[in-house]
Amino acid sequence: MARELHGSIVVPGERLGSKVEGKHPYTLDMGGVKVATVIGLLSRRDDKNVFINLKGVYMPEVGHIVIGLVESIAITSWQVDINSPYQAVLPAHDFLGRPFNPATDDLSRYLKPGDYIKAKIVLFDKTRNPVLSVQGDGLGRIVSGFIVDVSPSKIPRVIGRKRSMVNMIEEKTGCTLFPAVNGRVHIECPNRELEMIVIMALKLIEAEAHTVGLTERVAKFIEEERARRGV
Repeated sequence: MARELHGSIVVPGERLGSKVEGKHPYTLDMGGVKVATVIGLLSRRDDKNVFINLKGVYMPEVGHIVIGLVESIAITSWQVDINSPYQAVLPAHDFLGRPFNPATDDLSRYLKPGDYIKAKIVLFDKTRNPVLSVQGDGLGRIVSGFIVDVSPSKIPRVIGRKRSMVNMIEEKTGCTLFPAVNGRVHIECPNRELEMIVIMALKLIEAEAHTVGLTERVAKFIEEERARRGV
C-alpha cells in the first residue's frame, strides 16, 4: 500500500503515494510506481507531500551556497571539501577578484588548508569537479564562529518549516546560524557556553529528525541548558 501519511518513516523499497514529491536518486519511478531508495520521512511542505531522505550524501547543484573546507593548494586554485563525493575547486582569480600571477602571488597568504569558506557553486555537470565562487554578499573566508557538521539530509529539519527551527534557536540563544545545504552549520554566539548549547541542540535535531514535536523539545532543551549553566 502506498504511503502518504505525514510524519511516517519510509524504508527502502517502500511504495510512495502518487502525490508525494521526491528527488532522484532518493526515489525512483518503477513501472509507474514511485519507490523510496533510502530511509526517509514523509512530510508536508507548502501544501505538498514530500519525501525527505534521512540518509545519503550531498550532491552539488549550481546555485547552492555551501560551506567548504580548504584541503590543499594547487598552482592556480584551492581544492575544497564540500562534504560530497566531488571535490570542489575555487579558482585563485575568483577569490582575489583580479587576474592571478603564480610567479608573484602566494596563495597560502589568502587561504590555507583547514580554513572554511562560504561559496556558491557556479559550474557543475558531473563530468568535472564543482567550481566555486566567493564573489557575492556574505561569501568568502569564515573568520569567526564555529562550524558544526550535520548530515546533509537533516539540514531541512535544522532549518524547519519557514525557518521555524533556526529562528527559535536564534531567539533563545542570541546566536546566529547559517545552515548550508551540504551539511555544515556556521554558528556565531556571544559566548562559549551558548555555543556549546547550540552545538548540542543541533546534534539533538540530527538524532531525532524523524520525530514529531521536535521544535518544542529543542526549545525546552535550550531553556533547561541555559538555566543549568547560568547563561
